[in-house]
Amino acid sequence: MEALLHFLPQVWFVILALFLFLYVMLDGFDLGVGILSLTSSNEERRSLLMTSLGNIWDANETWLVLMGGTLFGAFPLAYGTILNALYFPIFMMIFGLIFRAVAFEFREHAQRKLFWNFAFGMGSFIAALGQGFALGSVIQGIRVDEMGHFIGSTWDWLNWRTLLVSLTLIQGYVLIGSTYLILKTEGALQKTHFRTAKLATITTLVGAILITITTPVFYETVRSRLFSPPLVYIFAMIPVIGISLIWLLLQSLNQQEERTPFIWTILIFLLTFIGLGLIVFPYIIPTKITIYQAAAAPSALVFMLVFVGFLIPIMLFYNIYNYVVFRGKVVNNIEED
Repeated sequence: MEALLHFLPQVWFVILALFLFLYVMLDGFDLGVGILSLTSSNEERRSLLMTSLGNIWDANETWLVLMGGTLFGAFPLAYGTILNALYFPIFMMIFGLIFRAVAFEFREHAQRKLFWNFAFGMGSFIAALGQGFALGSVIQGIRVDEMGHFIGSTWDWLNWRTLLVSLTLIQGYVLIGSTYLILKTEGALQKTHFRTAKLATITTLVGAILITITTPVFYETVRSRLFSPPLVYIFAMIPVIGISLIWLLLQSLNQQEERTPFIWTILIFLLTFIGLGLIVFPYIIPTKITIYQAAAAPSALVFMLVFVGFLIPIMLFYNIYNYVVFRGKVVNNIEED
């Protein structure tokens, strides 16, 4: 029974991480395309960007719903505490997602699209900004009492370190959005996003380096984990692999390859998630409450596991089928620059 009490929270931690990764990967390029739409030079280019998302963006956000439901069901203590501590960033994210969803639909039928274009782009930016602040707050840790209840202030989430994480995440979204548009567009528009992908690669790398340097300096718990064997050897390899992936990404962009930039970007995101998971585990509320303390009753975890065991393959099949059906490029009639 004791082994089961340790095993089930670990399984649900992995499932939660899987949902988070799938959301960031899929809705990440979705948000990135929305942010890039703010820089489009004309309505025709912006329409092509919106068309590239038209049939897939709804499915991408399903993983966010599943992630919230998983956190609520598997780790109810963490759900209540995290939402209490990150009320404003989460509200910012939800507001941005609603704003962009409404703008996406209204834009299709509007005679004057300027306001809805701006609303879609800003909604994407605000949602990404809120997610970045939430991620930065989790990395820095949430102040709780012995029972796991939030005892911090309303504005604990707002400081220069969480802002750095947020801006870096936005650049990461722009990067994966640019590599997605390289896949979906052609001609002058594709060349534009080869350039935005290169720029976003550099800015994301700079942000990642700053986060890597400042996090162990300011957070003692992270520092002790980073420099304690055997994790120190694993963490020593992550920057090496990351730099190698960045180099391969830049090479593929310089050679104007269409598919490989998106693949390298996904691998960079995956490597980042592995590093973050190793830093956080076994805490669900860093650095106070572990997954074992916050987990629901074993009977509830087992019941949910049966349900999720059926749901995950269905959702993955739906996403894959959706992308296969709507594969290919959007029609591009823009003249070459």
